[in-house]
Amino acid sequence: MVFKSVNKIAEILSRKGVKNIIISPGSRSAPLTLAFARHQDLKKFIIPDERSAGYIGVGMARILNESVGLVCTSGTAVTNFFPALCEAYYQQIPLVVFTADRPPEWIDQADGQTIRQDNIFQSHVKGFFSFPLDYNHPDADWYGERIVSEAVNLSIEFPSGPVHINIPLREPLYPSSEETFHYPDIHRIINKIQVNQSISEKSWDTLLKTWPRSGKILIVGGQQRSDDIFIKILDSFSSKYNIPVVGDVISNLHKLNENLVSFQDLFLLSKNEKLLKSLQPDLLITFGKSVISKNLKLFLRKFKPLHHWHIQPAGNVPDTFQSITTYIPTQPYTFFKEALNENLPFCDQNYYLESWINIDNISSKKVDTFFPANHFSELEATQLIVQHLPEKINLHLANSMPVRLVNFFGKMKSAMEVFANRGTSGIDGCNSTAVGIALQSDILNVLITGDMAFIYDRNAFWHNYNPENLRIIILNNHGGGIFRMIDGPSSLPELETYFETVQNLSAENTAKDYGFEYNFCRDRRTLQNRLKTFFISGKHLKILEIETESKTNKFIFDQFKSQFK
Repeated sequence: MVFKSVNKIAEILSRKGVKNIIISPGSRSAPLTLAFARHQDLKKFIIPDERSAGYIGVGMARILNESVGLVCTSGTAVTNFFPALCEAYYQQIPLVVFTADRPPEWIDQADGQTIRQDNIFQSHVKGFFSFPLDYNHPDADWYGERIVSEAVNLSIEFPSGPVHINIPLREPLYPSSEETFHYPDIHRIINKIQVNQSISEKSWDTLLKTWPRSGKILIVGGQQRSDDIFIKILDSFSSKYNIPVVGDVISNLHKLNENLVSFQDLFLLSKNEKLLKSLQPDLLITFGKSVISKNLKLFLRKFKPLHHWHIQPAGNVPDTFQSITTYIPTQPYTFFKEALNENLPFCDQNYYLESWINIDNISSKKVDTFFPANHFSELEATQLIVQHLPEKINLHLANSMPVRLVNFFGKMKSAMEVFANRGTSGIDGCNSTAVGIALQSDILNVLITGDMAFIYDRNAFWHNYNPENLRIIILNNHGGGIFRMIDGPSSLPELETYFETVQNLSAENTAKDYGFEYNFCRDRRTLQNRLKTFFISGKHLKILEIETESKTNKFIFDQFKSQFK
């Protein structure tokens, strides 16, 4: 009976449009594994390490914009999904997580691979369901079918996110050789339609009372997927009303033709109070998720707008800049499209727009002319990488320094889409997320990472799939170089041992273990030569490791920033 009920899970997922299942092998999860493995309409990926499997699922679901299933056995295997589920929760990525479990009477009875799994992820999933243990009663069968439909619906309902189904399983866990394996008929599945929310005329009347008093209007976009249709609408809106649009690289606003500001993380370092005051908005309009730039966050928290409209359809509304006055529950596309049709009153925005664009242009020129000929640093290496990147790629930026360094170099190439694990900003799954996206992508994927993030997640490659369309560039300063860059740990005697964690590893042996192509350089000229051929297609994943010296990186970084203070 257990196999019949568990087999229904695979059939329901298939009918609900879930196409990809990531399985981390185990014994208690055998009924689940067999149900998915033998279903012809599901694509299976076998990833032994549950932490890597979780992040690979994050990558797949992110690029596909659809739910991906995760499966693991009982015990600590379950807990290894947790980091990826936190990232998925805060980045609003749909996952449906199936964890096998012991029957409830064996919990806390010193039975192997047994922990308290019910609601183990608690506030970092959108929902938790416990699958029925005994299926003899028709109501239990009905309930099992129902919660699988509900879980998929919940995972994709805005804001998308992970959903957990815990499945206690009794032995026998494997079918006998005489047992017929089949997928039972599903009498029904439960679908949920998506509805766009328009802004009522009454609500527009309320917003219009604020608009005329806002002589300085600023738009800030947070992390989001690339969307050409949205970009076109935002371009039209910002051009019509002469509004500057500020966006980090992860906002994917680099296709904007007009009014984009992208060097804010540099020029907002300024101590010039008069300059900063002149950039203070009267009305701030925000959308998207997280923002990289700490300097932008500090600026808007200090020089608060009179009014702050935040746009998102539903869910928890983060008050990142401590200034929200109006929450607008709709899609950003819907808001800007309807705002264009409303013919909002014009404000004299020319001077304010020019203030942002001029300082952005000045900052761009300072970046282009900065680098000293007698030093080579990871900052210059990053600039060279950005300059040599192909036009149409998925660009992945690891956390810690790489995502910040790339953000210093402003607007990306227009056909490029940028990804980063900025839901929780950890280094633990950067490789795996890039692998997940590469496995579901037909174009080139490039990951720029640091040595610590790369080493931390080497199990991302511990499987039988070769994402030959993935290129990994490692900025290796042999430690957590970011701790030299931030105030506090950089001046402590414990810096190298307890914070920077100096290590002498390289990626060469990892490349050999997995059969990857490996390239190495430690100077400007060699890097320029390597980059000329590194992005050419091949039969294997390629790694380019760039070795720099941490103290030199710190020296150049401080000089670089001093131009903007």
